[in-house]
Amino acid sequence: MIEIARIIRIALNHKWRLIFAYLSMIGALIAYVLIPPYVRRAIDGIIEIFDSGAGAYSQSAMLTTVGIIFGLMLIRGILTYFQQYLGEAVSQFVSYDIRNRLYNHVQHMSFGFHDRHHTGSLMSRAITDVENIRMFINMGLVRTPYFMGLFIVVAAILFVRDWRLGLISASFMPVVMIYSAVIRLKMRRLWLIVQQKMAEMSNVLQENFTGVRVVKAFAAEPYEEAKFDTRNKELVGYFIQAERMRASSTSFMLFTFLLAVGLILFFGGRRVMDGHMTPGELAEFLIYLQMLQMPVRMAGWLVNSYARAASAGQRLFEILDTKSPVQEEENARDMTRPRGRVKFESVTFSYDHTKRVLRSIDLEAEPGQVIALLGPPGSGKTSVVNLIPRFYDVTGGRITIDGRDIRNVTLESLRRNIGIVQQDVFLFSTSIRENIAYGNVDASQEQIENAARIAQMHDFIESLPDGYDTEIVERGANLSGGQRQRMSIARAVLLDPPILILDDSTSSVDARTEELIRKAMESVMAGRTTFVIAHRLSTVHRADVIVVLRNGQIAERGTHDELLELNGLYREIYELQLRPQEDVMREIESPIPVAGN
Repeated sequence: MIEIARIIRIALNHKWRLIFAYLSMIGALIAYVLIPPYVRRAIDGIIEIFDSGAGAYSQSAMLTTVGIIFGLMLIRGILTYFQQYLGEAVSQFVSYDIRNRLYNHVQHMSFGFHDRHHTGSLMSRAITDVENIRMFINMGLVRTPYFMGLFIVVAAILFVRDWRLGLISASFMPVVMIYSAVIRLKMRRLWLIVQQKMAEMSNVLQENFTGVRVVKAFAAEPYEEAKFDTRNKELVGYFIQAERMRASSTSFMLFTFLLAVGLILFFGGRRVMDGHMTPGELAEFLIYLQMLQMPVRMAGWLVNSYARAASAGQRLFEILDTKSPVQEEENARDMTRPRGRVKFESVTFSYDHTKRVLRSIDLEAEPGQVIALLGPPGSGKTSVVNLIPRFYDVTGGRITIDGRDIRNVTLESLRRNIGIVQQDVFLFSTSIRENIAYGNVDASQEQIENAARIAQMHDFIESLPDGYDTEIVERGANLSGGQRQRMSIARAVLLDPPILILDDSTSSVDARTEELIRKAMESVMAGRTTFVIAHRLSTVHRADVIVVLRNGQIAERGTHDELLELNGLYREIYELQLRPQEDVMREIESPIPVAGN
């Protein structure tokens, strides 16, 4: 019930719509329960006419009674419209609030959060779970008081009209209530499983659609189809199980109601024949009993709605209650544009607070210096650069920029002063202009074009039919790998940060594209403090300091020539990875002999 209470608190943010919905509900309820007495009067009047022959009960009185019945039905119809309209409006506003809260919360979570939660699972919560809560607000929160009020008022009227028949009508209610409570507990557990299975299937879909090129490259369609079929079959099985439980609940409630109707007809008919009730009174009693059927029949739907909302709320609040490991201090201040002196002081780091990824890293970069990071896979290169913009927080030591601990400044101002060019570039499905200006949405066209020129992309963009308005398809599939990387460089240039983080891997591009990227990187690195995960010999030669990492520690540091003389790990990497590049560069730069010379 804690989750339901929290959902209701969110709904109370729209209390005026909720209040008017309840007022409409009360009016509709009153109009509805006033109808049967007029039906009784009409039936008894008609019987009186037949019995007396002429008209103790006049035709005008009959028309007045019928008019009142139609008037009450019209009032009920209008008020029911407003109740349902306002209920749907409240449910939509609540789902809007929760979706926004979830989206904004996830946006501000650190990389560590996203490492633990699959994209498909988060999408399932944002869509399916929020929709279940919307249905609960409309069906449960808004309409449950109506059905409860109808049940209580009608039950009271039945007892007042004839306590014997009322007792027969109410005798089945405790059984129905106990059965509904048991079903609700079972369905909550079941719907929690259903929503987890839905999230798992969303993960499979998301990974398959994103990695469709890999699937086709390995002709793995049958494997992926079988994997999806397994998840889909599991989900269908749980859905059917939940529907079976809901249907059994509805059927049981309907059976008890029909049994009550049968007993009322039997005992009520005898009372009419004995003269203790008029036919109109029996008809009135049966109409009220028919009214009682609605809340009884809807109880199954309401139980289902509460069960789904409770499990959906549990999954949503699990995310909303999760705090990011990377938090701003209360007195954090904006970082004005720094000179770019970055210092690691005895920095240690671990992703799960058990196994250390970095150990006692001491590193200093002066403004304008280029720091090249080398090392075998898993040595900690990416972890080092991820700590600078606080994608993760250090577990020991500290990182300063211009002598100021980065944990003492706001995240937005810190990241505004750091440009990042990643190897795996993500482009949004929008225009080239908007992709370049992503970090500086107020940039002018002149600034965007200048950034594209520095990134060696302007001429290519101008050659496109729509120029900077060209739409990029999903994940930049209509651009080459080199073009996507240069787009990322242009994005970083437009931000104009004093600190840069680069991954200069160009192993997947041709020689001409590599040369364009090299020129773009040289332009963007000029005058900025740059940390670069180096893969190319040209980057290593250009670096002011080369830092060689092994097992999360700095094994060696120095210039290219200094490290070669050490004859250590750098020499080993150089011989295996960098010297072949040097030989290729010599071949490219050597003059081609001309025939006859």
